[in-house]
Amino acid sequence: MKRKIIVFFIVFIILITSYQHKYNKENKIEVESSKEVTNQKQEDKIIVEEDKTQSVYIIYDDETINMDLEDYVVGVVACEMPASFDIEALKAMAVASRTFALYKINTNKNYKLSTTTKDQCYISVDQMKKNWGSSFDKNYEKIKEAVNDTKNQFMTYKDKVIISFYFSISNGYTENCENVFSQKLDYLKSVDSSWDSEYDYKEKTVSFTEKDFLKKLGINADKVDSIKVNKSSTGRASSVIVNGKTFKGTNFRTLLGLRSTDVEITRKDNKVYIDTKGYGHGVGMSQYGANAMAKKGYSYDEILKYYYTGVKINE
Repeated sequence: MKRKIIVFFIVFIILITSYQHKYNKENKIEVESSKEVTNQKQEDKIIVEEDKTQSVYIIYDDETINMDLEDYVVGVVACEMPASFDIEALKAMAVASRTFALYKINTNKNYKLSTTTKDQCYISVDQMKKNWGSSFDKNYEKIKEAVNDTKNQFMTYKDKVIISFYFSISNGYTENCENVFSQKLDYLKSVDSSWDSEYDYKEKTVSFTEKDFLKKLGINADKVDSIKVNKSSTGRASSVIVNGKTFKGTNFRTLLGLRSTDVEITRKDNKVYIDTKGYGHGVGMSQYGANAMAKKGYSYDEILKYYYTGVKINE
């Protein structure tokens, strides 16, 4: 009898152990299956997030339009930079214009981007067709490639999106931000841009009668008694003094509709002659400088990091 009890006890232990093993195995499968479902959900979530696109509001032809950021960047690059420029320069332009837009909407989520020089120039596909005619397909595909190859890329400085100013062409140097926009920004420092000389700096001479010159400056006089130009280290007018009245260089440029603040002023036969060098405010990236760099073999990220000091390119 004692022997039967021992045998029964051993069989019972075996059955219990076998059941526990089976339960653990099944439970393990369920846990692993649950993990797979969770991981799949996470992967799906990531995919959805990657597919989400940033949109912007723009004012075009007096209408407010909501559009995809990347489509907007195509329109900006097409308006702001010649399609004939090197592809690396166009890529640099794409990142700069995307960054500028993101800075604006990050500062104010309801901001509506102007499609004039107040913010960034922009044209629609229909306007591109009118501008380019038979060259539309070639030009559009080239600009689209530049935008697609830099998709979602933007510049930051110390983990913050920068205000990526840019302009047409320099006088050989870009300008410190504080000399134009009254705000010092470490990533917008003056740099050498001597390769702009390949395009003759877009030099131009304009003339005014002395009376018209004074009228545009808001000076009530018929004759110019004196003109003095004070220049910054980059050769641009920091201030201009006319008949004892002082004008900031940027204000002088605006009032007279000049191409830049690099000015040389002469007077002859009751006329005022102003020679300018460069085109634009001079802060940030020179577009013609970017093209010259690209033709010398620089990549778009090298161009951007040259003109915008200490920045990182993010996606």
